Amino acid sequence: MDIQSRKENNILVLTVTGRMDAVTAPVFEKCLAEFIAQGEHLFVINFRDLEYISSAGLRSILAAAKLLRNKNGEIIFAGLTGAVEDVFKISGFHSIFKVFETEEKALKKI
Repeated sequence: MDIQSRKENNILVLTVTGRMDAVTAPVFEKCLAEFIAQGEHLFVINFRDLEYISSAGLRSILAAAKLLRNKNGEIIFAGLTGAVEDVFKISGFHSIFKVFETEEKALKKI
């Protein structure tokens, strides 16, 4: 898994590539926790190049969302496709988080 970050106005955009599973999900969770500790509170996470997400990946997302809850923060997702989109729908994450087709649309809604 690879995580690239960039700042767009006051929003931190993360592009995640590869697989988010039991091995890599803790890396993702630690990365978000560090950004949150540095004061970041608005995130767009682009999963267009994420090939797979496991329940460990979903748990890491929930952990980050919990950290953000007290800071009036928000995580928005973009670019979900294939198996990753299916997992989001089956797990109910589509109803918990805002999900947009593209990063551009997500940036306009945050």
